[in-house]
Amino acid sequence: MSSLTLAVRDSATMLRRNLRHARRYPSLTLNLLLTPIMLLLLFVYIFGDTMSAGIGGGGPDRSAYIAYVVPGLLLMTIGSTVIGTAVSVSNDMTEGIIARFRTMAIHRPSVLVGHVVGSVLQSVASVVLVGAVAVAIGFRSTDATALEWLAAFGLLVLFALALTWIAVGMGLSSPNAEAASNNAMPLILLPLLSSAFTPVESMPGWFQPVAEYQPFTPAIETL
Repeated sequence: MSSLTLAVRDSATMLRRNLRHARRYPSLTLNLLLTPIMLLLLFVYIFGDTMSAGIGGGGPDRSAYIAYVVPGLLLMTIGSTVIGTAVSVSNDMTEGIIARFRTMAIHRPSVLVGHVVGSVLQSVASVVLVGAVAVAIGFRSTDATALEWLAAFGLLVLFALALTWIAVGMGLSSPNAEAASNNAMPLILLPLLSSAFTPVESMPGWFQPVAEYQPFTPAIETL
């Protein structure tokens, strides 16, 4: 077998390992997934009418704010999901399994590739779930073409890939799983300081640069 074939085979094996871990221990993923869903329901049903009146410039209509808030919450969902990746990588590094892998004839990068691909798949599944909840409570986007929907999906996948590698780095550098979880918390907190819930121009002048010059705001506005 060629080196490329071996790398693909080992990476697929590590991917199956990580997906089985996610299936057997779903509590971490579910707990992180509940945060964007709860925020979606909270902001739509508690603040939706008032926020829609301000954003739409008309009467209170919750649908305008649903359309505004969903992109930010989809990206927050990705940030929440990849925290589990940081914890999983930290567990691998501190619980001895990496020492065992080093004694085996496997493609070494396959361990991280399995984590990354598994995390991206979980992020996509989480985004689909949160998107389904948004549609159920009234989210609609009738103006987008099929090509634009495809581009939006591609943006979400690329954003998930980028955040996953950041989470992997946090997991590798953390001394334990608790530290990895804490180090990855900005991936949830940064969307709260972005244009996810309110336009940047409506924020205080001194705070607008904080909201504008961070990675989540340009991605939210593009989406």
